[in-house]
Amino acid sequence: MSSSGSRKVIFAALAGNLAIAVTKFAAAAYTGSSAMLSEAIHSSVDTGNQGLLLLGLKRAARPPDASHPFGHGMELYFWAFVVALLIFALGGAFSIYEGIHKMLHPEAVRDAWVNYVVLGLSILFEGYSFSVALHEFRDTHAGEPFWQAIRASKDPSVFAVLLEDSAALAGLVVAILGVGLSRLLDMPALDGAASIVIGLLLVATAVFLARETLSLLTGESASRRSLSQVKALLAADRRVAAVDEMLSMQLGPREVLLALTIDFRDDLSGEEVERAAAELTLAVEQAHPEITRLFMRPRRLPKAPLGTAPLVA
Repeated sequence: MSSSGSRKVIFAALAGNLAIAVTKFAAAAYTGSSAMLSEAIHSSVDTGNQGLLLLGLKRAARPPDASHPFGHGMELYFWAFVVALLIFALGGAFSIYEGIHKMLHPEAVRDAWVNYVVLGLSILFEGYSFSVALHEFRDTHAGEPFWQAIRASKDPSVFAVLLEDSAALAGLVVAILGVGLSRLLDMPALDGAASIVIGLLLVATAVFLARETLSLLTGESASRRSLSQVKALLAADRRVAAVDEMLSMQLGPREVLLALTIDFRDDLSGEEVERAAAELTLAVEQAHPEITRLFMRPRRLPKAPLGTAPLVA
């Protein structure tokens, strides 16, 4: 997925969440609904999160320099981790606190129809944002099971929005049920219970997102599929006896560092090994443009021609 595709997903979510947050705060203030207030805070956190992801994309796009010779791509992972912390602290923890407070001090929801209208419109807006993110995500992970693709994705600017929107849609359904049941059964505490459930949803989303971004932040390898394809490409070359070692690290959503140890055939001369290494490097980079740094090391020195004295260290 291109960086423009990632920005499209984030801008769609940012616009939707900003409009939804303002509307939810107004509805929460008017009706006194705890679940609605939790949803308003949730949308506000999501709006800020999208701003942080845009900042991460901008800073990650900076070119390499003396202090960061491999570029700044991993900075996006840092900001995605910050997003996970904000969802946990500002979204999940506050919603749980607000729900407990409402259950201990229940108050009837006023003019519940306002909440229904706002929550219904919110589902439409969130659904649009979710569809944009899902479309971009499936373009990159066509044919893969959804959760497996989420775990394998290297672009938190997309899967973070996808997870946020999924939690938002689930939270909206919970909020509607909480407001509706509290009115239908004349039990205002159920509105607080809905707020707690929303908070737990956000905490679960934050934990999952933190786990995935922490793995990327601490040097996660390239995808198994990409590595197996590279290995097959190298092993198919008649000059390669074996691919002994493949070490990789994800430097950014579309940047991979790959270090190879290759056992070339013993009968190859030094010139032939050098040519083979150059040609294989080019072949790998053309087949996998995401591999932006490739280091190749022969396992053995090429066989010296007859009559040539061996090299002495």
